[in-house]
Amino acid sequence: MLIARDVFGLGSLLACALLLAPAVTPSSQAPVDNDPRAVIRSRVDLVVVPVTVKDGDGNQVTDLRADEFRIFEDEVEQKIILFSAEPFPLSAVILVDSALSPTSVEPVRKSLRAIAAGFSPNDEFALYTFDVYPKLWLDFTSDTDQLFAALKRLELGQRETWAPGGPMSSGPRVNTLPVGPTLPSTLPKTATVDKNIDDAVFAAANALLTRERSHRKIVFLVSDGANSRRNVNKRDEVVKLLLSADVAVYGVGVGDAVLNRGAGVLARYARATGGDIFYAMGRDSLEEVYSRLAEQARYRYTLGYVPSVRHLTNDYHRIEVRVRRPGLTLLARDGYFYVVRPQ
Repeated sequence: MLIARDVFGLGSLLACALLLAPAVTPSSQAPVDNDPRAVIRSRVDLVVVPVTVKDGDGNQVTDLRADEFRIFEDEVEQKIILFSAEPFPLSAVILVDSALSPTSVEPVRKSLRAIAAGFSPNDEFALYTFDVYPKLWLDFTSDTDQLFAALKRLELGQRETWAPGGPMSSGPRVNTLPVGPTLPSTLPKTATVDKNIDDAVFAAANALLTRERSHRKIVFLVSDGANSRRNVNKRDEVVKLLLSADVAVYGVGVGDAVLNRGAGVLARYARATGGDIFYAMGRDSLEEVYSRLAEQARYRYTLGYVPSVRHLTNDYHRIEVRVRRPGLTLLARDGYFYVVRPQ
């Protein structure tokens, strides 16, 4: 769960924030505005926590009230001053593994175009593939026709060249993001491919860093979970960037990831950022997962609080969300890194 200066909702949130929020200084006081996004942007001290709640069958629970939630920061209970169960528009980076095994390539290739159907006109999305390096196929747009066309053009089952050793063994970088040669060659069935998932997720988080604060930011990661040891970026550093940028990772595990469910890199990123992980094999099940993923990311509870102790450093702060109703599972970030952002 991150510090949320980027959340919005409906008009009821504005009334809630104005009635319940403690007094603030003129510099952080919310403007009189019917747009709750203005309130949240102005409250740089507000921590916003998106939460998914599921029942024992894995179905989303959508009828919880604000008084059924409790939030703790560093083991100290906080007063919830912002609550919403309304859908949020998405800013998504769709990140697709381009070096899947032959058994995984065809179901993924045939299903990918269904991703476009999960987005609404208020969403925005970018499309990348990755192997050794991430490759941009479509920059941020809200045009689902463009996304559909780009997904149709994707090259899967191919890889970029890799020449280990020497000063350029980590690959060239632009603005700290890894980029690389795009000289694909078809993968033989027995090939073992270096794939840098950590670097790809790092690039996706950077792409989302400056997107609209009123959108819910997600990485939509489709992969078999194979990850090389040649990543430039360490996983702890990637998680810190994701949390600082308010980004949740939603993984779609295919191939070997299905066999290793719950234990791979996709699941670890999802757990750390408050996202979720889904597993699928065939085309039909993949298309169903894409639809569920987008809906779940959009329809999350949004809880907000002002920490009872002011933050004086950029240290990591642990968050725990509880719900009074028994038998439910909560998905939320474990914490956040406090980042001072301009109003």
